[in-house]
Amino acid sequence: MHGNESLKDKRRVAQSLKQKIRNKFNVAIAETGSENSMGTLALSIVSVSNNKRHLESRLRMCLNSALASCDEELIYDDLEIIGAE
Repeated sequence: MHGNESLKDKRRVAQSLKQKIRNKFNVAIAETGSENSMGTLALSIVSVSNNKRHLESRLRMCLNSALASCDEELIYDDLEIIGAE
């Protein structure tokens, strides 16, 4: 996260992004693993569905929305679906 001068700035950006995604897609989202780093923001998004295709689509839309909402560089993303048949 370029340009953040404090953890407070980072948290403001994180809260805004989390709220947008939570409201738009009805998913659980939380900052994970990088709470005390000013230069890195790691978010985890969780959702439940009985349809694997629908769930994967929703999570991809969350990622695309996050990328469209901020100018930051995405370093890594991973999609894991547990318990799907």
